[in-house]
Amino acid sequence: MTAFAAGAPCWADVMLPDLEAGKRFYGELFGWTFSEGAPQYGNYTEAYKDGRAAAGLMPKQDGRMPTAWNVYFATPDAARTSAHILRAGGHIVSEAVPVGDLGTMLVAADPAGAVFSVWQAGAHQGFGIEREPGAYVWTTLSTREPEQADAFYEEVFGFERVTDSPAADERFRPWRLPGQEREVGGRIRMDEHAPAAMPAHFTVCFLVPVMDDAVRTTTRLGGRITVEPVGTPGGPFAVFADNQGAGFGVMAPK
Repeated sequence: MTAFAAGAPCWADVMLPDLEAGKRFYGELFGWTFSEGAPQYGNYTEAYKDGRAAAGLMPKQDGRMPTAWNVYFATPDAARTSAHILRAGGHIVSEAVPVGDLGTMLVAADPAGAVFSVWQAGAHQGFGIEREPGAYVWTTLSTREPEQADAFYEEVFGFERVTDSPAADERFRPWRLPGQEREVGGRIRMDEHAPAAMPAHFTVCFLVPVMDDAVRTTTRLGGRITVEPVGTPGGPFAVFADNQGAGFGVMAPK
């Protein structure tokens, strides 16, 4: 059983060259505290906000691995989801494997190459806190193949395109799970302003109390603002990079 509906974003983690530097950066930016690293899982470290699980940090075991955030979608059956991914034209990056008694993890990519993970919960259910300052709030897929993406994620996770949202326009479509009113994320069409070499990718977004404060803290800690804050129906939104280059989104309340 899982605390998250099938297809719902249920976890996020970041792979970093320097775990301790990451803990200092995110600890100050989001107010996170951290578990001791788990040696049996490559010193994987959980981050907590107000004592609740907010995200994961892991040191890169191979320098060729990306320094990046990763989003996980919930499933009751990782093997079945793997079959759906292949049937819909996606690719399996890493086959479904048990992670001790914590759950089962699968890494995949959609037809355009955007990488995501799938989580079949065991002892680790996923986020213990969401949609509060210092916690996960949203995920966005950036792609040059929006119609293909919509069809793929509808087949794999049942995502429905939301056309009646104030945020929906010709470039952006929010996604919703069947029978639910809350949007779980969305996809945006990459246009000519996106660098040609930029691949399709997910952006994991976190909520902050005040955007201006988050901008100042990020730059002071050695991070960068890669997309300046813009107004959205949900509140100000920006894209940051941490002090090691991992990109992530930030939203603030309206």
